[in-house]
Amino acid sequence: GFGVEAVRHAQAAQDWALATRLLTDHWLSLHLEGQEATAHTLLAAFPDEFRTTRAELAAIAAADELAQGSMAAAQGFLGLAEQLIASVPQAGRSQAEALLGTVQMMLSGRIGDQQARTRHARGLLSAPTGEGTPPAASEDSRVFALVEIGDSETWAGRLDDAESHLEQAIALARRNSRPYLEFMGLVYRAEIELNRCIPRTAELCQPAIELAERHGWTDDLFAGFNAMTLGAALAWQGRLDEAEGWVERAQLIFRAEANPAAAMGGQYVRGQLELGRGRFGDAVAAFRAAQRMAGPHPLARPLRAWLVHALVLAGDTTDADRFLASLSERDRDRAEMRIAAASLWLRRENPRAAAAALAPVVDASAKAGWQAWLAEAFLLEAITRDALGDPAAAGRALERALDLAEPNGALLWFLMHPAPDLLESHARHGTSHPAMIAEILSQLAKTGSGPSPTRPRPPIEPLTEGEIRVLRYLPTHLSAPEIAGELYVSTATVKTHLRSVYAKLGVHRRAEAVASARALGLLAPSGVQG
Repeated sequence: GFGVEAVRHAQAAQDWALATRLLTDHWLSLHLEGQEATAHTLLAAFPDEFRTTRAELAAIAAADELAQGSMAAAQGFLGLAEQLIASVPQAGRSQAEALLGTVQMMLSGRIGDQQARTRHARGLLSAPTGEGTPPAASEDSRVFALVEIGDSETWAGRLDDAESHLEQAIALARRNSRPYLEFMGLVYRAEIELNRCIPRTAELCQPAIELAERHGWTDDLFAGFNAMTLGAALAWQGRLDEAEGWVERAQLIFRAEANPAAAMGGQYVRGQLELGRGRFGDAVAAFRAAQRMAGPHPLARPLRAWLVHALVLAGDTTDADRFLASLSERDRDRAEMRIAAASLWLRRENPRAAAAALAPVVDASAKAGWQAWLAEAFLLEAITRDALGDPAAAGRALERALDLAEPNGALLWFLMHPAPDLLESHARHGTSHPAMIAEILSQLAKTGSGPSPTRPRPPIEPLTEGEIRVLRYLPTHLSAPEIAGELYVSTATVKTHLRSVYAKLGVHRRAEAVASARALGLLAPSGVQG
């Protein structure tokens, strides 16, 4: 029962065939017990030529390179293992194929290719037990496959199937005393709730946190996944201070060269957090970094909509326009891209175009792949109808947005598209969501985006055309030189107009000028300008 010692004795005797078989028997157990350093040492003790002439050792070398963070080297060894598999004697072929399938499954997950990941995992589940394969290794392989299938089903949106497979895997891992497999299953199980019931996510992350602390896995890749999931859930609920700590913890663990899919996910969640914070330039940077690593990952498509949102909120409408134009017509017609385009039209003070972009989403002819997008669509529809002077339609759309958002406690959309005056008015006229509106207004007040307590007095004299042009850039958070660049005037001219605008509105700060101008109708309502 001492697998590591057995491998070492076989190596000391230079019985490389026996050493290869023993390492093949025990490698998965080492991996699932977090003993990748031990596996690395055992592999390094083989003569170099054995790693390039034996399929089993080439596959283990691929897994070792993954653990060391070299994706290219891992792919090279895996390709070699695939070529060599036919040379394995029939007696050990099934076991070698299972080992190869396990590493193929791991690599597919690292690059975010969920279809390949599922295919390899299902192959492991249906594979017969090879001659001479230890029963424990076969059982570990099947539980590992169940965990991987469960997570890939989550990404495919088959949440009930994912839950079933993960619960089965967790139960088997506990029965077989495999705490690391249990840890993996718990992490992926919590991930499901980001798509189904965000408030439950934190509750389900806790057992994984406790297991990681008990076994010293707090810097493990799956601890990073768990931190990312928890950070995302907290960000969606508007608990941004708490979220930031978990997102930072995840990003410290993830390395792009070792696991591009994980690093991409970390940047994706970071971008969402920065949008909630109002740090739009940082959100753009995070989403651009995520886009560079996205590859075939299922998040690649919604990531594009998030990037457009960030560009719009950062005031970079030209780049947002250019990015939308680079997409195919089919992609631009997707629900999430129509919603992003609507936010661009609202920034450009064209609510009619925004309404046209949103129409297929709100009438359900353009299906949203993720139901949370619908809450944003109806929020933007409310802002649009308010801008078009239709308060009744705005109220109906806002109530629908709240209906969709409240079960998940999803405040993030309302922080991204602040409409405090609209929310306050809606609360006064009756809503089924008074508590949620109060929470949103409280969060907005912390960021300086709350409702104006009183209507300010009109300007002491009308604003000039040049002053109004500068005023329209104030909600974008662009600096004076950046506004000057947008308007093709000097920075000194922008600063002169700003001083005059502040004096005429009787304010002293930029946020006060924006709030006053909106209340006076000099700017579109909150959410239209951002």
